[in-house]
Amino acid sequence: MGAIDDLVAEFARLPGIGRKTAQRLTFYLLQQPPERSARLAESLRTVAERVRPCPECGNPTEADRCEVCSDPRRDATLLCVVEEPATVLAMDRAGYRGRYLVLGGRLSPLEGIGPDDLRIDLLMNRVAEGTVREVVLATNPSIEGEATATYVQQLLVGREVRVSRLARGLPVGGDLEYLDGATLSHAFDARREVG
Repeated sequence: MGAIDDLVAEFARLPGIGRKTAQRLTFYLLQQPPERSARLAESLRTVAERVRPCPECGNPTEADRCEVCSDPRRDATLLCVVEEPATVLAMDRAGYRGRYLVLGGRLSPLEGIGPDDLRIDLLMNRVAEGTVREVVLATNPSIEGEATATYVQQLLVGREVRVSRLARGLPVGGDLEYLDGATLSHAFDARREVG
């Protein structure tokens, strides 16, 4: 294997990138000035050396605590549990102003991911501190995400904390005829009175 094949193989290991996309990225970089590839390599090395999970929430940070955990304007009584850091950005864009707990994945027995592979202990420590009044489960609406939310919910039974789950249902601008049965069923079950 040569340098080109090695780079294609590394790109192909990234989520959502197949072999053809990996080849396109590789050949794109080969057509760029060498400085561009050097900047990319330097950025990757810097991230690998400097960025670590926040000890309070698991969100990536270069500091001792991430920006969210060190922001005093955030509601420390509200804790949103998410699978991955990208969800933190999405929730913030939606206007959420509480704190987070990034699990670092989701339960997936088929992939060999169990509770010990997630930041469940960090979650339980945060709840045990007594400042959290509500835990919002914001895992993905997949089988694994649902299993993870159910597992966390069961762990929190009997604790002095309210546990809620993000609502599931209809996307804005969507057509009912194109929705899958599970989404439509969840939307129907979570219907609200109007007027």
